[in-house]
Amino acid sequence: MTTHEVTLIPGDGTGPELTEATRRVLEAAAATNGSSFNWDRQDAGVDIMETAGTPLPEATLESVRRTGLAIKGPITTPIGTGFRSVNVALRYELDLYACIRPCKTYAGMRTRFDKVDVVIVRENTEDLYAGIEYEHDTPDANKVIEFLNPLQDKKIREHSGLSIKPISEFGSERIIRHAFDYARANGRTRVHCVTKSNIMKFTDGLFLSVFREVAKDFADIEPWENLVDATCMGLIQRPEEWDVLVLPNLYGDILSDLTAGMVGGLGVAPGANIGTKAAVFEATHGSAPKYKGQNKVNPTAMILSGMMMLRHIEETQAADNLERAVSEVIEEGKSVTYDLKPHRDDPTAVGTSQYADAIIEKLEGMKS
Repeated sequence: MTTHEVTLIPGDGTGPELTEATRRVLEAAAATNGSSFNWDRQDAGVDIMETAGTPLPEATLESVRRTGLAIKGPITTPIGTGFRSVNVALRYELDLYACIRPCKTYAGMRTRFDKVDVVIVRENTEDLYAGIEYEHDTPDANKVIEFLNPLQDKKIREHSGLSIKPISEFGSERIIRHAFDYARANGRTRVHCVTKSNIMKFTDGLFLSVFREVAKDFADIEPWENLVDATCMGLIQRPEEWDVLVLPNLYGDILSDLTAGMVGGLGVAPGANIGTKAAVFEATHGSAPKYKGQNKVNPTAMILSGMMMLRHIEETQAADNLERAVSEVIEEGKSVTYDLKPHRDDPTAVGTSQYADAIIEKLEGMKS
């Protein structure tokens, strides 16, 4: 029997409920392939701020560095203290440069679209989210404006706030190569490079030029070049044409929410942040603290994030079994949470734990 060591981070708000449901489902899925998990439980989030003095203790980071693998419940962003975002801090500290967000329609899901099966591959470290900003009317902002204005015909107005958009050849190549590797490993046939390179010729243009070079190494994958605005329209009009989308940071953030909305919302949208030495799997939605302790929220996104983790560690059969079990429970529509019912006030809706029970029951029938 193979035992996988994984850092388990329950998070805060509804995070612990979602994490417990996911843990139980993952153990059942792994058992269908004769595998198991050894969980190293570590804390993060606002609930430990008073005792730890930080929402992201060093012990948690060290655990992920050691195991190289983590699954994390949602975490509330602290206001006015600590890290701007625990999620951002994890990506920075562990160099989790690739954000992977699959969005797929399942029969029985409440959505206006069908035939959606796309994967967003978002660069995590550069672009306008790099955090290089200058507040308007500060000495630093004025210094930057005074330096730049003599270099160009188009002048920056005084009293302007500034954000710098760095896109490097190194950062572009590793995310684009990751997208092609993902496509090949998962039987995908097309990778779309999504930019605004017709306007931002030296940043998005660099991203596109690197894409063209990397694509030469993947003759079995069809490379497409798409503008981000046209991509938004194309996804809505012809969702079946799109496959793996690789994007700079900002566009990836926006389109991952767009595609999540196309398949039923963030409650069913899984995610992963992957680097060269570690991978953290998590739902893409927030911690919903107002529902804490109510056994109400939908754990599908975190459970499907667990499915992504199983694929990452090459537990392919267990991952396939888990996806099949989730799909069957959603299609049957009986033991699902309120947001997966045709009407949100349906009295037959079940809780977080009971939904996990229904998936586990399906998995029990798949044991070899």
